[in-house]
Amino acid sequence: MRIRLLLGLLLLSAATGFSQLSLTEVNRLEAAGQFKAASQQLTQQLRRDELAPAQRKVLEFELDRLERIKKDFPYTKDELFAELKSAVKGLTRAEFDSWVAAGRFDSRNIDGRRWFMGSSVDNLFFRYRDLAARRIPAKDSSEEQRRHYETCVTIEQAARAAHKPYVLPKRFEATMTVTAKANAAPDGQLVRAWLPIPREYPFQDGFTLLSASPAPTRIADKDSPIRSVFLEEPAKTNQATEFQVRYEYTADGVWFDVDPAQVRAANPDDASLKPFTAEAPHIVFTPEMRALSQQIAGDEPNPYLRARKFYDWIAGNIKYSYAIEYSTIRNISDYCRSHGYGDCGQEALLFMTLCRLNGIPARWQSGWNTFPGGKSIHDWSEIYIAPYGWMPVDPYMGIYAMRYATNLSSAQRLTMRDFYFGGLDQYRMIANSDHNQRLEPPKDSMRSDNVDFQRGELEWDHHNIYFDQYSYSLTIKELPHAPLE
Repeated sequence: MRIRLLLGLLLLSAATGFSQLSLTEVNRLEAAGQFKAASQQLTQQLRRDELAPAQRKVLEFELDRLERIKKDFPYTKDELFAELKSAVKGLTRAEFDSWVAAGRFDSRNIDGRRWFMGSSVDNLFFRYRDLAARRIPAKDSSEEQRRHYETCVTIEQAARAAHKPYVLPKRFEATMTVTAKANAAPDGQLVRAWLPIPREYPFQDGFTLLSASPAPTRIADKDSPIRSVFLEEPAKTNQATEFQVRYEYTADGVWFDVDPAQVRAANPDDASLKPFTAEAPHIVFTPEMRALSQQIAGDEPNPYLRARKFYDWIAGNIKYSYAIEYSTIRNISDYCRSHGYGDCGQEALLFMTLCRLNGIPARWQSGWNTFPGGKSIHDWSEIYIAPYGWMPVDPYMGIYAMRYATNLSSAQRLTMRDFYFGGLDQYRMIANSDHNQRLEPPKDSMRSDNVDFQRGELEWDHHNIYFDQYSYSLTIKELPHAPLE
């Protein structure tokens, strides 16, 4: 990845007349914490009238990326200590200082000052489970763990009894609201919004749009890899601009009963699978990734068992952590590998990279986790296993089972881990079947998240509206009766 990035930067440098003040130099300045100097270099280049539109977009994104990074690291050391004092029982300054020295918190040196990540408090508890007893207030997730386990068992039993992978459909009604803050766009400017909606799968269908405000301008095709409703509304001075869609859909529980002896390698000439065995943004076959693959899987020839080894290794070795924005990371899968922690999407991309590196087709799947009491945006993956087809794999749920479901027995935790390798609960709203996809219609401005699509995207007249300028929410309820199969 470093070689490819460097070559790309050098080519752009030559094309824009950057000479020695190239994007490579800007990248070096950023890594050294010299954000002001990096910003000045980019601003100077953007004044060049001869820049081609594509070149200008790259430079504008790099300038915006510096601001995005700063938004992810809002705390000074003293401010972080104040946050932790109210979250960790008995915390002393000396203990906190020792944690900082040990690198327990994500931080960046920005223009001569150390800044700490906004999710540092939550990430401390994710990474250091021994601190759970000192958490204020205490968190009791035992009921959620039990319901997750029972859901897995129920779906697996139903799939075995029915001799098919898709069972126990549930019907949901969902309302998504995305609200741009007052004055996020000038008065009268048309705010353009893309809101995610369910795409069609063998186990997710029956989408019905019940209402939308304002009326939708476009609805992406049902099998779009990044399905959205597109809406437009003029901004009004000192007023928020709200977009809302309400819809129904049906989701099945999924569990594949795979016999490893029946598994065969995917056809390397299958054109529909080739894109999902290749390198892609954030899926790069680095020497470090190749070494990790060999370390985990060795000489195992069976693609199903090889993928299972990658899944089990991630479940046992990667810690969950809230992430900095994906658009600020050059190579997400390697970020997760090198740090030893990541959020659900970073874990999924690590798993996908290991699979593709070994010729196992793997692709992104994402949207929302709507499990009662645990609703959140969520990412996972699918792998193609011949002759069974595409089956879901949720690396985060493997980690959840082995590291965080501490109120379950060892046997129950293993059952839950095993289920999510080839299984999926019904509590998902899946909008995406691939990462780094283009919205339809395309945004005129840069994306707030150029990897995933769950929170919605907004813009006005070629200006992106970033996450700090809008809010989003999804409310969902299970309807009493699913349609007959």
